[in-house]
Amino acid sequence: MAISSTHQDQGHTLNDWRPEDKQFWEERGRQIATRNLWISIPALLLAFSVWMVWSVVVAKLPAIGFAYTTDQLFWLAALPGFSGATLRIFYSFMVPIFGGRLWTTLSTASLLLPAIGIGFAVQDPETPYSIFLILALLCGFGGGNFASSMANISFFYPKKEKGNALALNAGLGNLGVSVMQFLVPLVISTATFTVFVGDAQVARDGTPLWLQNAGFVWVPFLVISTLASWFGMNDIADAKASFKEQSIIFKRAHNWIMCILYTGTFGSFIGYSAGFPLLMKTQFPEVNALSYAFLGPLVGALSRAGTGWISDKFGGGRVTFWTFVGMTFAVAGVLYFLAIKDQSGAFWGFFAAFMALFFLTGVGNASTFQMIPTIMRKEVARLMPELDQTAELKQAERESAAIIAFTSAIAAYGAFFIPKAYGTSISMTGGPEAALWCFGAFYVLCVLITHVFYTRKGASVPC
Repeated sequence: MAISSTHQDQGHTLNDWRPEDKQFWEERGRQIATRNLWISIPALLLAFSVWMVWSVVVAKLPAIGFAYTTDQLFWLAALPGFSGATLRIFYSFMVPIFGGRLWTTLSTASLLLPAIGIGFAVQDPETPYSIFLILALLCGFGGGNFASSMANISFFYPKKEKGNALALNAGLGNLGVSVMQFLVPLVISTATFTVFVGDAQVARDGTPLWLQNAGFVWVPFLVISTLASWFGMNDIADAKASFKEQSIIFKRAHNWIMCILYTGTFGSFIGYSAGFPLLMKTQFPEVNALSYAFLGPLVGALSRAGTGWISDKFGGGRVTFWTFVGMTFAVAGVLYFLAIKDQSGAFWGFFAAFMALFFLTGVGNASTFQMIPTIMRKEVARLMPELDQTAELKQAERESAAIIAFTSAIAAYGAFFIPKAYGTSISMTGGPEAALWCFGAFYVLCVLITHVFYTRKGASVPC
């Protein structure tokens, strides 16, 4: 059955989808998959922007008259990371239940709630703290979207191109963190939306701020992205599955192993993104941290988007192994320059070591996600030998998508735990070094896990 007639007869549902069929892929499949990918990317970018925008909003609240304690501000900053990671667990299973088109539309539209809510709430210093707690939790919708987005795109591409497609979707989506950190400081200093809603708030130093713009700036883009998702994306009929059918991944040992490895890559990326400005501010107070903070997430996002092909060519396991080796040395570099932070040039050494960390997290994000489909192709064939070739491929694709989404959910807790680790380390020891030593030890563990299970001679699932 030709995909063109299927698409015409069934609207946006693709009843015949065979990306591993070379003729099918070249004639029609690639075009449809590419369209869905390039609608998915800006939707995911906006999701990351809304998820992380709360960190900027919270930092500005005291300046415009919100009398919250430091502890209250900490919880406001931490909750989007916690709720986003938790929502990812549920979002992991939504695409096969509802369909990628419908779920992308709904999940993107849901971001209007925190965006509009922020715009109104910050204009009144009498806004109850409970409202800000709710808004912080709602920002987590943006964090949840990643799991469903990655699961959806994984269904569209053949194995040989899946790593690059997922890297583009995730990498350019992750770029939302850097876009937000660059854009929001600009729009809150201008009267962009006052013609519609709200006047400036006057900061303690007399500077006018339009903090509501941190929320309102995303609204027109979210509306456009929601409409594009509904009218331009597709559902794949074969990708439909109940939660019960997907829950088999909890019995797969490699699901849990990949959770550890992806926490080492993406968990590091999102955690470092959330904590980098504060770490710079506390360790190098003479430096204007916000002038440089966006560069870390930018480097990590671009490296993820631009290096997926390396794993497709050389193997995800091999790339992941060397990525964790590099991250171990990069953490050592950060620790070295912190030890000499009072010396001239120490900041730039510290900054360069962190840029290396961000770059490597991006490479590792792409390589770990490339590994999962490869692993599950082999594991499904081993564990379910009764399936014929078509059923085996379908089962492997279904499990791969679920594992990709679920591992992203677990790893997202890095957005909460890495900044918290910095804070705990500083309060207990006077500096962040203890936290960084723990991160380095974790990367060594990831090196060993990757070697034992995936890259050594005789590994159980070489990839």
